[in-house]
Amino acid sequence: MLGSVVRYARGAAARLVDCPRCPLHSQAPKSTVSREVPRPVLTRLDRYLLREVAQTFVAVTGVLLVILLSNQLARVLGQAAQSGFPGDVVLRLIGLTTLQQLTVLVPIGIFLGIVLALGRLYHESEMTAMTACGVGPVRIYRPILLLMLVVTAFLAVLSFRVVPAAGARAQTIRVEALRAAQFGALEAGRFRTFASGDAVFYAEKVHRSGQLEGVFVQRRSKDRVEIAVAKRAEQRGAGQAEQLFVLYDGRRYEGVPGAPEWRIVEFREHGIPVRLPEFTAKKDRRELKSTQALLGSADDRDRAELAWRIAVPVMALVLTVLAVPLAKLRPRQGRFARIAPAVLAYFLYSNLVAVVRVWIEKGSPGGALGLWWVHLLPLSLAAY
Repeated sequence: MLGSVVRYARGAAARLVDCPRCPLHSQAPKSTVSREVPRPVLTRLDRYLLREVAQTFVAVTGVLLVILLSNQLARVLGQAAQSGFPGDVVLRLIGLTTLQQLTVLVPIGIFLGIVLALGRLYHESEMTAMTACGVGPVRIYRPILLLMLVVTAFLAVLSFRVVPAAGARAQTIRVEALRAAQFGALEAGRFRTFASGDAVFYAEKVHRSGQLEGVFVQRRSKDRVEIAVAKRAEQRGAGQAEQLFVLYDGRRYEGVPGAPEWRIVEFREHGIPVRLPEFTAKKDRRELKSTQALLGSADDRDRAELAWRIAVPVMALVLTVLAVPLAKLRPRQGRFARIAPAVLAYFLYSNLVAVVRVWIEKGSPGGALGLWWVHLLPLSLAAY
């Protein structure tokens, strides 16, 4: 009996030692050999700074984009109402125009985003605590420049490829919409003007077959006015520059407004030819040329356009370097105390770039060095 109890106790002890959950395993001696832990690319502090700057950058750029879209929407809707653009054309024009404006919004957005984000950290003494822990300017620049590399690459793609293509596409859509509005078929209950307003056409009803009912036509030639009304008509050549309106069973009035003598003619068939001017896109606009075409050109205006496209990503990089020292607050300064100097710095920088661009375009001596010396001015200020 005693022997069986001893054997059972030994077996239970052996199973307890083999069990991975046994406390004996946790008390086993650990290895004293140290293993090197891989260091992360971004530390917790880097990720914190990157998140703060990125969120503020997105917020500022979003607000600026909304303001721009409201202005663009009012302008494009005014053009659409005047020219009779359909709704899908309006949306495409707004989208393409927004892409073109991003090259202006993104640099100022990243600049103000850094100033606001670091200004909050200075205002809440977080930057003071980081400095006390040995965090210098290089540690602050590292996550910000990482974000800036992404933004600069994005702006380079926009400036060199997307914006010229978007501008050319927007012009093509606008010309096609104008051509369709002028050359297209008449719409029921809507007046259509041709020849700069000298000819006005109106149809009360428009059938799917193209037949018009209740037609009114007015044409003006110097002082004389010709008015024709007909029960039905046909519009031949819709969508082309040369069209012919054939009126059936109607009456025509000819005379000078205010004069007592008018000529009245009844007709069974009457043809009115209409010739419209062709709408063509302006291919010689510099901002619509490809970057490859600009590189091989010696024209001053092409050189100015190429210099501007290069300046867009460079401006974003320069503004990033300038924003970090500009965001530093003195004790007891408000959180937004550096916004006014930042806006003033951007205003002076961007306007100087625009002035030198005009000098390059006109071949003036001030533009002989290009735009590179302009970028060195804010960098010198940041180093100072």
